[in-house]
Amino acid sequence: MGNTSGKDIALQELKVTQPGELLEFLIENQVRKSRSAIKSLLAHKQIKVNGKLVTQFNHALEKGDKVSVMKFDQSRKEKKLKGLKIVFEDDDLFVIDKEAGFLSVSTDKEKLRTIYGVLNEYVKKKNKNERVFVLQRLDREASGLMIFVRSAELQEMFQKNWNNLVKEYVYTAVVNGKPERTNGTITSWLSENKNFVMMSSLNDNGGLKSVTHYKVIKSTGRYSLLDFDLETKRKNQLRIHMQVLGHPVVGDKKYGATNNPIKRLALHVRELALKHPVTGQLLEFKSPIPKAMQQLLTVPPKEPASKQTDNKE
Repeated sequence: MGNTSGKDIALQELKVTQPGELLEFLIENQVRKSRSAIKSLLAHKQIKVNGKLVTQFNHALEKGDKVSVMKFDQSRKEKKLKGLKIVFEDDDLFVIDKEAGFLSVSTDKEKLRTIYGVLNEYVKKKNKNERVFVLQRLDREASGLMIFVRSAELQEMFQKNWNNLVKEYVYTAVVNGKPERTNGTITSWLSENKNFVMMSSLNDNGGLKSVTHYKVIKSTGRYSLLDFDLETKRKNQLRIHMQVLGHPVVGDKKYGATNNPIKRLALHVRELALKHPVTGQLLEFKSPIPKAMQQLLTVPPKEPASKQTDNKE
């Protein structure tokens, strides 16, 4: 049987005809359009020589060697830190998978360890002058994929060109009940009250216009799994819009949920596709939906109707 795991898929196979260095060989064979894009392949562990991963650009090649350009496999890069897993790292950016229960960045009230703080400590161990820059926030009790960058210039580039660089950013949530329509769009104007709670108005009241597209993926009737595409990115937008729809996110007592069965917010970023701002390479990531969220959608088997009478003599 062949390898069916989705890992180690060769995109290109090249035969070496004369001795030389690996980087020059890749450039000569035009495996990517630019030198930096080719270096990126080495950095991301996407080059194999005779079946072995090679990251050194000056690796010596012999005549007859086989060079393979591999599909990016994020599991090769995963590093576990407190509250997060690094699924991708290079000289320009990080993609991380955040656990529920951790703040993305500190607030005026909260100075506890944050995802941003843990990642900053990680880069400073290698170079004390380095730091990371925040692009977005993810609620403390939510989980999933996030991007951090390594320079103020890249931070500004993402902020100005988010929709061009981030091709896909899929939120998924388990909500209470089942929406009437299998997909739809919610539009409202959001503003923050003095208690820092976001308020929604269906009419333009001077607040920020907010647009959320949703799609029902699965439902048990009691709970439903939805995917979301946020056209705008306002504070707590998805959570408020589900309250507006009458189907709050499970565990979201701030915005309409009456209980918290899994002791966390049932909200997760499960998919991310981005165009690398330097190399132009398309990077795609997936994070499995947490088990606690999946368990809400498993319907317990019904007891046979006759069982109650069978035990009575």
